[in-house]
Amino acid sequence: DDETNIIRMIRAGACGYLLKDSEPAQLKEALDAVQAHGVYHSELVNVAFKKIALAEPSHATSNIHFTDREKEFIKLACSELTYKEIATKMNCAVRTVDGHRDEIFAKLGIKSRVGLALFAIKVGMVRM
Repeated sequence: DDETNIIRMIRAGACGYLLKDSEPAQLKEALDAVQAHGVYHSELVNVAFKKIALAEPSHATSNIHFTDREKEFIKLACSELTYKEIATKMNCAVRTVDGHRDEIFAKLGIKSRVGLALFAIKVGMVRM
């Protein structure tokens, strides 16, 4: 339950994190959340997110620039909306949303939506 390991796993692409002694109800909740939204945020993960949010933005990512549409996508991607719902809100095709996602992931060197949320919290683009 070390915060550093949780953050490392999420940055590597994990959709969530549970301890091995979690209750069956919490496992079901996590599986349902991953199926519906692609991610699961337990209280343990939320604590790790808060720790990141309080940290200073890294110098390596402070000079990355995003278009207005990419910024809009980042904010929407940090919600529980599906990519299809994001496309509807952005008034574009799902493939366009996929393109924004791929471009942003490449710019940031991340592999998952959770990694994007961690970045957005860290630099202040979204708040918990």
